[in-house]
Amino acid sequence: MRDTDRYHGCLIGGAVGDALGYAVEFWDEGQIFSRYGEKGITEYAMVDGAARISDDTQMTLFTANGLLIGTTLSLTQGHKEPYLSCIAACYRDWLRTQAAEEFGFEPPEISWLNNLPEMNHSRAPGNTCIRSLLRESLGSVADPINNSKGCGGVMRVAPIGLYFEGKHCAPEQIDMLGAEAAALTHGHELGYSPAAMLVHIVQLLAHNADATVLQAVEEAKAAAVRLFSQTEHLGELLALIDRAVSLAADSGADDPDNIRKLGQGWVADEALAIAVYCSVRYDSDFEKAVIAAVNHGGDSDSTGAVTGNILGAHLGIKAIPEKFLTGLELRDTILEIADDLFCGSEISEERVRRDEVWSRKYITHTYPN
Repeated sequence: MRDTDRYHGCLIGGAVGDALGYAVEFWDEGQIFSRYGEKGITEYAMVDGAARISDDTQMTLFTANGLLIGTTLSLTQGHKEPYLSCIAACYRDWLRTQAAEEFGFEPPEISWLNNLPEMNHSRAPGNTCIRSLLRESLGSVADPINNSKGCGGVMRVAPIGLYFEGKHCAPEQIDMLGAEAAALTHGHELGYSPAAMLVHIVQLLAHNADATVLQAVEEAKAAAVRLFSQTEHLGELLALIDRAVSLAADSGADDPDNIRKLGQGWVADEALAIAVYCSVRYDSDFEKAVIAAVNHGGDSDSTGAVTGNILGAHLGIKAIPEKFLTGLELRDTILEIADDLFCGSEISEERVRRDEVWSRKYITHTYPN
């Protein structure tokens, strides 16, 4: 079952959680509740009339761009282009946008997103992502380039779960692409295995109207066991996810107290666990989930983004309050990328050839100029 509402919901939802949390990313709980009151931050802190996204949403869009380039080049060049290499190339283009303000605009190698002036801003990018993408060779699950388990890998991979419905790829392949996309920059087992789990969760929720968030989490755990049973730290990840689910079912404590028991979200397993907690506890209320996800003394934009990806895929964009849609930076671009992901998995060579806009996006990267 493919539904544009869920595609829109996943990407916009992630951007909503990102933008809401970005304003308080480096604040402790005392600062947040002192500034915004007993409920914490519940509405955007606008800057120049916009709810600014961070590097989380930026990199998520570049992940999607890489997937769409991979399909398009495979159709037009007559051979299968590895999705991972296209994603990696797009991440390197993203790196160019982070230097734009200091060094001036640089044209993209492969991504049309670089042509958007709004994209060419440094938005608190993770040091691991920057250092890794400056290297000549990137990492992989089999050949890691560092021992980082930061959340910079998991927060950007949701488009992989959206794009592949399971008809053309086995679920294990889809999940591993998520892990490999994270491992390009984050080499620790707990840096890439949560990314595989998030991809599995998003893939199930976006394409199965009957799936619950809890069911998706449980299936993602089983998939992680199949993929990573030989890894050293899998037990730690699964135990943390179980703790998140257990806390979500306990109404006796408030959200900041429960989230404190899961960590701060600066590392990938904690970021996923916090998002799982918020998504399971508020599985039918997008607003409550993202508000809980950002009001803690940790990586608020990343935990908000992953929560928004999960519940957006589950509930669709119709469940996102209008106040979170109004003023969201790059909203139209996010929706456009979501539409392309929806159409792209079924696109044909004939359509690529006759669709000038698609060609300018994913072949010549001259769009929208």
